[in-house]
Amino acid sequence: MTSVDSEAPARPYFVHPAAIVETDAIGPRTRVWAFAHLLPGCRVGADCNICDGVFIEGGATVGDRVTVKCGVQLWEGVTLEDDVFVGPNATFTNDPFPRSRQHPAEYARTVVRRGVSIGANATILPGLVIGEGAMIGAGAVVTRDVPPGAVVVGNPGRIVRWIGNGEAHRARAVERTTTPAEAAALPALVVGGCRLVRLPMLRDARGLLSFGEHTAHLPFVPLRYFLIAGVPSGSLRGEHAHRELQQFLVCVHGGCRVVLEDGTHREQVLLDSPGVGVYIAPMTWTTILHDSPDTTVLVLASDTYREADYIRDYEEFRTLAAERGA
Repeated sequence: MTSVDSEAPARPYFVHPAAIVETDAIGPRTRVWAFAHLLPGCRVGADCNICDGVFIEGGATVGDRVTVKCGVQLWEGVTLEDDVFVGPNATFTNDPFPRSRQHPAEYARTVVRRGVSIGANATILPGLVIGEGAMIGAGAVVTRDVPPGAVVVGNPGRIVRWIGNGEAHRARAVERTTTPAEAAALPALVVGGCRLVRLPMLRDARGLLSFGEHTAHLPFVPLRYFLIAGVPSGSLRGEHAHRELQQFLVCVHGGCRVVLEDGTHREQVLLDSPGVGVYIAPMTWTTILHDSPDTTVLVLASDTYREADYIRDYEEFRTLAAERGA
């Protein structure tokens, strides 16, 4: 147990005299301020700032360069990775069905990945993963996993935009009245191998016809298709990558945002017309956010379903992408 005396000679970190610190597992240059209480069994990394009135329970883990503002409690099972910011009075939980004096055999694990910022008074439900670099707005109630780079606000929390390289590309279709130069002006994507593709649109009194052909529009011969429809507004699909599979997405009704990542770049594309599709190269982490429940997305795939081709763990994807780029 560490003494509360801030003048302890061998201590490589600072503890305010009014703090209670019952663990020695604290990294150098960390500062623990007044009325904070760190229980035995918790771990706090280097260069952290643990502000007034913070409570850290045994079994909680805090990485390096983390800031935890006043009035925050970190319970057993909560892990904050490096460079996380937690705003004042943000609330973590670790038991989905709490009862007085009844304890689960094992508490739910909540992981806040590196670089995340959590706003004041936000609430994080138990057992969630907050993806790398995400931002949780003040007062948000987070009820499901948050993908990397997402900005979440509201109750229940919903994704309103993404943090990435530049703003979203608005991939609206170009009608036949548009000049050829304008029709060709689709923005280039920075995510490796991915690109936007203009699809023909023919409109007359009978309605709208849009189509795509191999070589002219599709860079592969599709062996499978599937539709994604009826997804609640603000809900996510995808959240995986493929080792070899190529895909081509078209939003045939409504609107959706497609977030693409190659391990180095992250980019968002807004699809809201059947006149533009997006080609997704292998080894691209893809997340699809439907803007409304009536949105329908058509996906063409270069091969039949093979579960072994999927990469469903984001950290595994990052590792494989780094090895591929080395």
